[in-house]
Amino acid sequence: MVLAVSEHDAGVWDVATMSGRAAYVTMCLAACWGVLTATGWVRKITGRAALLSTHQVLATFAMASAVTHVSALLVLESAPLTAYQLVLPLVGGGEVRHALGVVGLELMLAASITAALRRTVFHRNWVHLHRLAYVGVWLSAMHAWLGAAAGGHVPVVWLAGITVLMPAITVTVLRFLPPPLLVRLGVIAADPPVVRGGPTGVRVAVDHERCRHYALCQAQAPKVFRLLDDGRLRYARNPDAEQAPQVRAAARVCPVRAIRVDAVEVGGP
Repeated sequence: MVLAVSEHDAGVWDVATMSGRAAYVTMCLAACWGVLTATGWVRKITGRAALLSTHQVLATFAMASAVTHVSALLVLESAPLTAYQLVLPLVGGGEVRHALGVVGLELMLAASITAALRRTVFHRNWVHLHRLAYVGVWLSAMHAWLGAAAGGHVPVVWLAGITVLMPAITVTVLRFLPPPLLVRLGVIAADPPVVRGGPTGVRVAVDHERCRHYALCQAQAPKVFRLLDDGRLRYARNPDAEQAPQVRAAARVCPVRAIRVDAVEVGGP
């Protein structure tokens, strides 16, 4: 009888281990691809629709693997995690590494739900809520490394873990750096210099058939773009000249390239 339970636990541990590693790798890849898609840095690699689809597929696989990982831990005979700790992870004497994993998973699930409901419920605030996924990724990464240390597997997973984690850290840091620093680093191109007597303002046009109302433009230029409660995008066609840098940044981050920005002379037609 003891042997049967031991074999059962060994099989479940294998499932938990493999699903945990799969979740770790795919969540890092999803974070990388999400940043690259949101900033438009990979728009020339493949089709625009494929960019978002790839991020969604990676994120969905990461969530499914993470849920499988947690489910396997719950059914072990000597389960390190109990069902109520999924709601209150720090209650009941649970280990910190398991609490980090649970909170990380819950934040990523919340980010996925807000993204799925962005057109019906969260119109304006879904982008801010979606950024909780970054916190979830780092908490989950800490959970994975603490788990590897507890199991004595750090030397084995070190190379693979660092290989996928470092790009995720790098692109996430770049995502939140100010544009002038990104220009200095060569990540994005600088806006063309303004010539005295030449174009100093911008005219904005949005292709509403292409626009998917992700509100990334609003995050970059809130005085020019505004997503209404009914999901429609309102924008200023001829914003003030001082808004030109923010408008160009908004056009760059639009993942579907729906924003067109033309230079015009101040006071021109």
